This record gives sequence, structure tokens and C-alpha cells, in this order.
Amino acid sequence: MADLTLDLRGLNCPLPILRARKAIHDVAQGGVLEVLATDPLAPEDFASFCETNGHALVECAETEGVFRILIRRAG
Repeated sequence: MADLTLDLRGLNCPLPILRARKAIHDVAQGGVLEVLATDPLAPEDFASFCETNGHALVECAETEGVFRILIRRAG
């Protein structure tokens, strides 16, 4: 279960990462940010974002062109 959901469908790189970077601060340490994105590069971009910032990429699944990405905030 996500602590915060960020709907970024229709946005392309770099906007999803920039908005997620800002929104993750609204999630408690150890909490989960859910991102919904349609950018085909989102899985790769969010994997790099998590690795760079110490967050954990919990899940990345695609359904009908929408990626559901779960990120556990470092803490």
C-alpha cells in the first residue's frame, strides 16, 4: 500500500523524475511512493533515480501502457 500516489501519465522525461524527486519528501522515511507513468523510459529512469538517491525500487509493472512504480523512501 502506497503512502502517496503521483499520477504522471502523459508526461515525458525529465518531468516524471523531477516531480517524483519533489514528492518523495512528502513521504515518511521508509514509506512508499506510487508513481503512475506512461513514458516508455520510466522504468529505466526510476531505477537510476532510486540507485542514485538510495531509495528502493520495490516494484515496476506495466499494464496497458501504464507503468506502476513503487519506491520505498530511504531512511
